[in-house]
Parts: sequence; structure tokens; C-alpha cells
Amino acid sequence: MSERSRSRGMARAAVVWDPLIDCLDQLMATTSRTVLDIVDAGGGTGGFAVPLAELGHAVTVVDPSPDALAALERRVAEAGVGGRVIGLQGELAALPGLIGTERVDAVLCHGVLEYVEDPEIALGAVAKCLRPGGLVSVIVANKTAAVLARAIAGRFTEARHALDDPVGRFSDHDPTPRRFTIDSVSDVMVTAGLTVTAVHGVRVFTDLVPAALVEGEPRAQEQLSHLEIAASTHPALRAVAGRLHLLATRS
Repeated sequence: MSERSRSRGMARAAVVWDPLIDCLDQLMATTSRTVLDIVDAGGGTGGFAVPLAELGHAVTVVDPSPDALAALERRVAEAGVGGRVIGLQGELAALPGLIGTERVDAVLCHGVLEYVEDPEIALGAVAKCLRPGGLVSVIVANKTAAVLARAIAGRFTEARHALDDPVGRFSDHDPTPRRFTIDSVSDVMVTAGLTVTAVHGVRVFTDLVPAALVEGEPRAQEQLSHLEIAASTHPALRAVAGRLHLLATRS
């Protein structure tokens, strides 16, 4: 792993992981349960599932890719959490048929809504799977950040296209089908019957900081991570973050 990738990972892990774990801890306290049933929709190779299982939770990863699920199986075996993680092949909208209704305590939906056919239908399916008061963690690509990144790169026409496009695509060749603003993803979640409780910006600065400033500099990486955490809840700064992380409960 490169130093730049490592610095990105440190910042992202802290900004996403810490509030997620806090919410899960609160959910355990509220329900008086020591183990939660969690679904990681689009969880791929288990980047979140395995650490959650290591904390003792039961995690089901639902992903459309058989290759990702095969890699998940290997990762689970290496971590020794085979009894707490299972993988199922399927799409987000099919969750109620795969999992059942009101069967789980939390659903992670990270980097998925950009690619589904209908985000409202997909999140509606998520809500059906949750027990009352259940938690949803959503991460989406930020439209505003795409505009900023294109402009900084000197691609002004693409930046303007992303700004004007309702789904934030910078051209017909953009590999990301859609991006969101805080308002647009919040609206989708509310329509699905979810109540947004927190919004964090992920990678406010990390994608913009020159690699030379952090490569081989553990102190700089640590300072960047702390800066990302501080900026993640700042209203003006989180609005331009590369990713948006929203936490919500079933209404």
C-alpha cells in the first residue's frame, strides 16, 4: 500500500468507523443486546463485515458479485470469524426476500446508491428489513466534490456539466451513474421511511492534499486524520467532502 493510500485509509476509517460504532453501541444499550444482526449491502470483500464480526456481531454480506463473495470467504477464514459472517449473492432491492422483514438491527449501504436503478426503492427495501429503531449507515459520492475536483484539474467544461446535471455526472463517459448532495440523499432516505440523525463528510481534504506532504511522514498522516475528523461535521466543509456519510434510523 502506498503512503498516500495509507493516509487516505487512516482518515476515512476514523471518520466513518467511529460514529458508526458509537451508534451501534447506543443501539445495544437501547435494546439490551450484546450482539447485533447487521447486513452489509454491497459489502464486497468484507472491509466492514470482518471488523464488525471481530467485535462479536453477526454480519450478513449481500453483494451481486460472486468474485467479491469468494474473496470475502477467504478473508473471513483468515480472520477466524467464520461463525459470524455469511455471504449472500443478491441486489439491494431484493433484501427483504433474502433477509426477511424486520429481521436485522442495522444495515450498511456504503457506495451502493450511486449504482442502483432506483435509490428510493433500494432504501425502501433496506427499511423493510430493519427492526423498529434500527440503524442505517449510508455513504454516497458527493456531487459538489466532483465539481470541485474537475475544476481544480482544469476540466472546466466537465465541472460545469457536473454542476448543472441533476445527478452530478461530469460527462457521458463518467463511470459513476449518479452523485448526491446532502439534501438530495437526505430526501431519498426520508422518502424511504428513515430519519437522518447525523451527517459526516468523508475525505474533505485527503483527496486534495499533495502526496509529497504526507509520504513518509507519520506525524503528517496523523495530523491529517485529526483534521478530517474535525472537519467531518463542519457544515461548510462536509458539503465539499469526497463522500457523504449519513446515519439514520427507521422511523
